[in-house]
Amino acid sequence: MQIKGLAAIVTGGASGLGAATAEMLAKEGAIVTLFDMNEEAGKAHAEKIGGTFAKVNVTDTANVIEAIAAAEAKNGVARILVCCAGIATGAKTVGRENTPHPMDQFRRTIEINLIGTYNVLTHFAARLAAADPIGEERGVIINTASVAAFEGQVGQAAYSASKGGIVGMTLPIARDLAPLGIRVMGIAPGTFYTPMMAGLPQNVQDSLGKQTPFPNRLGQPSEYALLAQSIIINPMLNGDVIRLDGAIRMPPR
Repeated sequence: MQIKGLAAIVTGGASGLGAATAEMLAKEGAIVTLFDMNEEAGKAHAEKIGGTFAKVNVTDTANVIEAIAAAEAKNGVARILVCCAGIATGAKTVGRENTPHPMDQFRRTIEINLIGTYNVLTHFAARLAAADPIGEERGVIINTASVAAFEGQVGQAAYSASKGGIVGMTLPIARDLAPLGIRVMGIAPGTFYTPMMAGLPQNVQDSLGKQTPFPNRLGQPSEYALLAQSIIINPMLNGDVIRLDGAIRMPPR
């Protein structure tokens, strides 16, 4: 599927991986709508790339449905969806003084990262299903997992569960949507330079980057966007999750 002239939606599009992907799509000629909770950053980035911003809580079904419909009314039916919205949380299963993992934190992580992703993609796909195919396909969905889905570290039970769910649902969703000509893929990034990473001390950033065998550094959001571009334009990429990690295998800590 060629990107030029197509409408696209990127969740978490105000910063990090989502912002880089939205910028790539715009440069390739897509008409991009950013979904994010950060209104200030989202509007600024949308203006920068010539796109549109919508304040969207991915866990709010009514909000998602309304935002997808508004994007379609403005730009036409979206053919590309890249889901980057998510949070990173940390807590041990049993913490200090033998306290259990806060269940509200666990639920919130699953709700945003996993259920939020599914909430957007199912309503996106339902609207896309009514559109005419372009060639042999109607569109493509890319979800964001993490290497934590495979090698979760200490304190990542909730985060790893949320990203593992994204990995686990990729193939069945691809099979569900295959008769509609809609592809579904996932990307599992390793250690990338995102706003969360930027908030860490420089020595911690350097240490994390050096854990990657090659390239011996943190990944750049533009490299995530490059893989997203490759997935969109290659129709045989479907039903799988690609690790984008420089051969890293995460240690326990």
